[in-house]
Amino acid sequence: MVVSLRKNKMFGDKKNKIKDSERSLISETVSIEGTINSSGAIDIAGLIKGPIYSKEIIVRETGSVTGSIEADRVEIHGHLDGKVSGGDVVVGATGTVKGDINFGNNLRTENGADIDGYIKKSNNSKSKLTGDFLFKKKDKKDSDTENQPETVVNKEALA
Repeated sequence: MVVSLRKNKMFGDKKNKIKDSERSLISETVSIEGTINSSGAIDIAGLIKGPIYSKEIIVRETGSVTGSIEADRVEIHGHLDGKVSGGDVVVGATGTVKGDINFGNNLRTENGADIDGYIKKSNNSKSKLTGDFLFKKKDKKDSDTENQPETVVNKEALA
């Protein structure tokens, strides 16, 4: 299953700050298995099994992700079992990362953060996350979930 979260851009290009209307919340009562793509921000308080690609990802204290995370900005305050790739990465005091961290600009760890993996600063701080990358259909050859239906959230945004 592929879940795509895309927000409508009605009034031009919003450059720097992600507004609350461009945030998606995966609450404590939600569990998702599959790939998640978002052109905005995602706050995760529930359980995710699968890779996540977004502009900004925040894993709340109650949140748990099993899979890789790739975003311009990443904050981990809950549990992550997988690789992190981001421009700016924060591992909070309650955060646990079991996997490698690859960051481009800044890495901040707070007292109490638990990291079990390698940390590497990459030379390229420019994100490869673009609208085309996030929502491009994969070839059937490349997809290991080709027999599963695709789920699209917010169908009006695709029009």
